[in-house]
Amino acid sequence: MIEVRDLHKKFAKNRVLQGVELSIPKGGIFTVLGPNGSGKTTLIKSILGMVIPDKGTIEVFEQNIKNNAAYRNQINYLPQIANFPSNLKVKELIRMIKDLRKDSADEKELIALFKLEPFLNKKLGNLSGGTKQKVNLVLTFMFDSPLIILDEPTTGLDPIALLHLKELINKEKAKGKTIMITSHIMSFVEDVSDEIVFLLEGVIYFKGSIQALKEKTQQEDFEHAIATILTDNHHA
Repeated sequence: MIEVRDLHKKFAKNRVLQGVELSIPKGGIFTVLGPNGSGKTTLIKSILGMVIPDKGTIEVFEQNIKNNAAYRNQINYLPQIANFPSNLKVKELIRMIKDLRKDSADEKELIALFKLEPFLNKKLGNLSGGTKQKVNLVLTFMFDSPLIILDEPTTGLDPIALLHLKELINKEKAKGKTIMITSHIMSFVEDVSDEIVFLLEGVIYFKGSIQALKEKTQQEDFEHAIATILTDNHHA
């Protein structure tokens, strides 16, 4: 599904990705973890073709993504920060995205799920961060694509919306889809992930199940297991 080989990216003198090797098979939920500045968003944007790496290859759906934009039509992407035009109404934005994608969309169920009916005629600039994130989620999940990439999807969500997000993710997984997530909310990661990828200073330090990570670090608790990787590698 996704093959990343020897990926390098530098911004000015800052080496953000340093030879990342990553293979993500079809079907399942893969979460990329790491502290701020570890290269998570750069990795995701490279997979989406929004950042051009300095070196390395990326294949998505068994095609090299270089000079190839068509593969993106099969990806649903939730950006970390949703920059919506503030004078557009919610329903206008949904219609605009549907027109752009030219794909059949099923937004009604999602609007009901996140209780967005009262906001459809409101301008995006007047919405709270949490409501904007719910709109962001509707735009992401209303299309039926085999690959879903979610960059910090839990931002600003209340506990009920968070439960709905987990349900949505598991529903998509049950259809055999591949879901790639970045998050720093450990309880959420533990609830949904089949595998985690731990990225630190542009290098992958661990890839595998949460259980395997606990065994490797000899920690019973997921947060402590992550902390162990961080401390071990800072003192290395």
